[in-house]
Amino acid sequence: MNLEEYKGVYVFAQQVDNEISSIAFELLGKAKDLAKDLNTDVTAVLLGSGVKDLADKLAEYGADKVIVVDDPELKVYRTEPYAHALASVINQYKPEIVLVGATAIGRDLGPRVSARVATGLTADCTVLEIGDFPLQAIPGQEQKHNQLLMTRPAFGGNTIATIACPDNRPQMATVRAGVMQKIEPIKGAKAVVEEYNPGFTPNNKYVEILDVVKAVTDTVDIMDAKILVSGGRGVGSPENFKILEDLAEVLGGTVSCSRAVVDSGWKPKDLQVGQTGKTVRPNVYFAIGISGAIQHVAGMEESDIIIAINKDADAPIFDVADYGIVGDLNKIVPKLTESLKAEIAAK
Repeated sequence: MNLEEYKGVYVFAQQVDNEISSIAFELLGKAKDLAKDLNTDVTAVLLGSGVKDLADKLAEYGADKVIVVDDPELKVYRTEPYAHALASVINQYKPEIVLVGATAIGRDLGPRVSARVATGLTADCTVLEIGDFPLQAIPGQEQKHNQLLMTRPAFGGNTIATIACPDNRPQMATVRAGVMQKIEPIKGAKAVVEEYNPGFTPNNKYVEILDVVKAVTDTVDIMDAKILVSGGRGVGSPENFKILEDLAEVLGGTVSCSRAVVDSGWKPKDLQVGQTGKTVRPNVYFAIGISGAIQHVAGMEESDIIIAINKDADAPIFDVADYGIVGDLNKIVPKLTESLKAEIAAK
């Protein structure tokens, strides 16, 4: 493999029902940073049917070029045609880096594509940067420069691993939604659009979709919330979440929770914050009755302001909190809610 042939940072721009997923814009933001360090361009790969009109939207969020594979076989996500399309793009254009969102689609697509193009893939990355590998020079071993250093939690979040793929290309990584940040959209930006179609020959790996049933839910996406009132096992019971809901209502916020709450069946998975839940970046994050395990902190530590309420003064959550209150949440939260109500009423 001639590594010098591989150039550019590529992003799989996931779309569903001809609407680009937010994770694509987040990855384009990170791709711009990586491309700047490598003095190269950012290319979005857009797969679907009738999706060419979405290219300029990708340009607004940082894509210099958009490769469009438009075919009826790609109308609804299916593993085989999508894996064939993305692998074909990689083999044809030879990108140095390929980023994929760690969504349900991305987690299915990324590993299959990496196997087809004979390279590695690092999953669920939290940090991506360009640097040297090995990180520290080792006598007798070549230190390679301008490598993609992919950092991710390992062993249940108890340690952090930095991984590189120095001998194969492309360097591939999946990234969870909410980890990277979008750039401010560049209004009126236009991308260079190139259409490419490798051709599709349906075979016995092409599943037939009989019906698509869309789940309807009233749950607000916690990743979009500006204020989150999050509860952990320390809240005590599902009924006790009513005091958190009262606080969230006064603040115009949304209730979320820790994994322990979901495992106990108190709240749905959609509301879970953390390594196995969602990564959030609200303006204000209340951690109430949450101990602060590293797996939870990984999902909320980028919040602008973190306020912790816990009866255990030694709880790890206080290490990341901007403001901490030690005491009984059953007494503190209702008083806080009443005080806020009075403050709002006075205005």
